[in-house]
Amino acid sequence: MTRIQLSLPDELAKAASQAGLLTPEAMQAMLREKLRAESAEQLKAAWANAGDTGASPADEQMIAEAIRKVRAERKAA
Repeated sequence: MTRIQLSLPDELAKAASQAGLLTPEAMQAMLREKLRAESAEQLKAAWANAGDTGASPADEQMIAEAIRKVRAERKAA
């Protein structure tokens, strides 16, 4: 398992700690959710770029990879 050290402003660290957001479980959940959101945004961008003429092979590959990532993350969660 990888260890990460964060530097946060004191007020933010205190508020996050009081809200229970600095636990390993909470940090993992937040990171997974952000990764899912990023994958969804990439999928939306690829879809928007495809236009009415259909997706290029590169777009189709990007869409398929984004779908695989989201599905794998949902299984892991």
